[in-house]
Amino acid sequence: MKHLSPKEAWAWLQAERTRLEAAGQDGPLFVDVRMEIESLYVGRPPGVENIPWYEYPDLTPEPQRFAAAVEAEAGSKARPVLLICRSGKRTLDAGQALEAAGFVEVAHVVHGFEGDLNDAFKRSSLNGWRHDDLPWEQM
Repeated sequence: MKHLSPKEAWAWLQAERTRLEAAGQDGPLFVDVRMEIESLYVGRPPGVENIPWYEYPDLTPEPQRFAAAVEAEAGSKARPVLLICRSGKRTLDAGQALEAAGFVEVAHVVHGFEGDLNDAFKRSSLNGWRHDDLPWEQM
């Protein structure tokens, strides 16, 4: 699994999209593994697909279900997949599940969308997608 900073992930998405589309293929699949409510209300990068690693009320990951859902959206295990979550922790487990299921190219966004907690227990102040001022939208 590739570990990409938010800025590296954004650059990788753009470059891979251009490369693959020039070859007549779909660009990378960008997956937000947070719960749907997190993705909608906290914000998310544009063009991301929400496929939760786990969901309320169980909050229990189901790796096979997750891998099957990603494969259904990707259309192929050969399609590159980029994962993002709140802080970059859930994507590690989700990425390992995809690799175990046979996905060929998996990457994740280190520090995720909101980044690490600062000394005042607030996110988006030290690192992460929003901190790096990358494109995002909110419902």
